[in-house]
Amino acid sequence: MKKRAIPQLALAVSLLCVSVPLFAHHGTAAFDDKKVTLKGTVTEWFWSNPHCLLQIDVKGDNGQIVHWIGETQNPVTMVNGGWSKASFKPGDEVTVTIMPVKNGAPLGRIMTVLLPNGKTLDANAGTRTYK
Repeated sequence: MKKRAIPQLALAVSLLCVSVPLFAHHGTAAFDDKKVTLKGTVTEWFWSNPHCLLQIDVKGDNGQIVHWIGETQNPVTMVNGGWSKASFKPGDEVTVTIMPVKNGAPLGRIMTVLLPNGKTLDANAGTRTYK
């Protein structure tokens, strides 16, 4: 009996050690706490797992175009908040509130998007909270 328990315990500990880093992927350590509002033109909207991505061109302070990429949650969560595969199309003028990454790259987590028709999409609207 003891001979089987040790390998099973070793396997269980190994699986636990390997799986723990998987939970770190969904942390917010890479993002700054400040929010930035960007006005720009949609170039692409990726409706895919594990995260939806919105690409927009924004005119920078120096007049140059900066290509920003904002991520949201997965499509299932976004549908619950009113988002869809057809929420954006290339050429749409949008205003995006984003939490940028700390390293200064033009990337971030989308908080809200103001659409050309005046409707606001909230990236956290479909998120469920458990107590």
